[in-house]
Amino acid sequence: MTYKTIIEPFRIKVTEPIKLSSEEDRRQFLKRASYNPFKLRSDEVIIDLLTDSGTSAMSQNQWAGIMQGDESYAGASSWLKLEREIRDLTGFEYVLPTHQGRAGERILYGHIGGPGKVFVSNTHFDTTRANIEFTGAEAIDIPAPESWNMEVEAPFKGNMDTNRLRAIIAERSPENIGAVILTITNNSGGGQPVSLENASEVADICKETGVMFVLDACRVAENSYFIKSREEGMQNYSYREIAQKTFRLADAAIMSAKKDGLVNMGGFLALKDKSIALDCQNLLIISEGFTTYGGLSGRDMEAMTVGLREVFEDGYLNYRIKSTQFLGDRLQKLGVPVMRPSGGHAIYVDAKKFYPHIPVERFPGHSLACELYLKGGIRSVEIGSVMFGKYDEEGNLVPAPNELVRLAIPRRVYTQSHIEYVAEVFERLVKERANARGYKIVWEPPFLRHFTAKFEPVNG
Repeated sequence: MTYKTIIEPFRIKVTEPIKLSSEEDRRQFLKRASYNPFKLRSDEVIIDLLTDSGTSAMSQNQWAGIMQGDESYAGASSWLKLEREIRDLTGFEYVLPTHQGRAGERILYGHIGGPGKVFVSNTHFDTTRANIEFTGAEAIDIPAPESWNMEVEAPFKGNMDTNRLRAIIAERSPENIGAVILTITNNSGGGQPVSLENASEVADICKETGVMFVLDACRVAENSYFIKSREEGMQNYSYREIAQKTFRLADAAIMSAKKDGLVNMGGFLALKDKSIALDCQNLLIISEGFTTYGGLSGRDMEAMTVGLREVFEDGYLNYRIKSTQFLGDRLQKLGVPVMRPSGGHAIYVDAKKFYPHIPVERFPGHSLACELYLKGGIRSVEIGSVMFGKYDEEGNLVPAPNELVRLAIPRRVYTQSHIEYVAEVFERLVKERANARGYKIVWEPPFLRHFTAKFEPVNG
């Protein structure tokens, strides 16, 4: 018999206190943070859904592995374990450890990018786009057409538009394409999965044209869950086997293990091409550390080795996906416009629909993020025109395709009562939505402005 209640497939052994605050306290905290949730202190937050990156709770086996960490500068046994694990998972011979995924992005895209180069993705995430554009290259997003329809229940809305991919490669010519990057799951596209069929088609196009195919695989286990449950012919494969099939389509892979590696710090860059790998190794040594630790301690590598196994366990993945869907279903019943179907790591709220009275130049997504914090102490992140909007030559905002707020759920951290509380806060926001106001940016940096920008509320 199947029961409706989703239980956590673990027992809690160690607890971390949550400091409860009043709404008046939070009003002062947010003002002090220049109305930017990134600038809030962690003890000022009740439920932290800012990111699922590096916020996982580690298992007893990971903590036990930490005690075995070999802190030798070169050739540590902890590195040899991690290297074997990554090679088995990805099939790539050349593995470079990094302190997190964006370090791998900086190394690879700094090497193959530059002015005149074009990078094509289903949707570039913020740090990926920044690392590419910092080199002077251009980043182009070509998600599948159905990805922008928030309500359609398509099974693989994270797919890449392969017709447009062929057209772009033909128009720009293959030698000018730095790489094609497939992000699984598609984070900026609503956390939606990519089918193995779509990944295979992308791989075929890249092989035909001689273009490098890079997999952004930080949520590869969650993507494998959706492939197994939704794609025909995949039901008899294990989640790990599906991940292995996916990796073997690509020429390179970058993974922030702070997501599906179940660790608080770590990542890797894996490559097939020896020449590129040697060049990237030199950049790794200059900027991260020696090739057998890459900015990580032996303890980090031990925990990552265990995490890359645990993340594919059936019980864990079933709990992970179903508990995220639970929140999405609850919010939908409250009348909150959410991306459908629910993704694996987060729920995405359509702030433009939730606050139709706030124009895009007043950032409705940022408004919702601030209201969530003020009313309930919930920290989230805007994925809209604050994160991805640009200015034209006249200084007018060119808005992002969507104005979303992401509720990213840390792995093995919150229980069902915490998630029920999040839904209860949204219930209040639904009743008070007409009172929400917009915001304006009063200072911003040249790159990744959402991390450090300063805001002020706008009346009227």
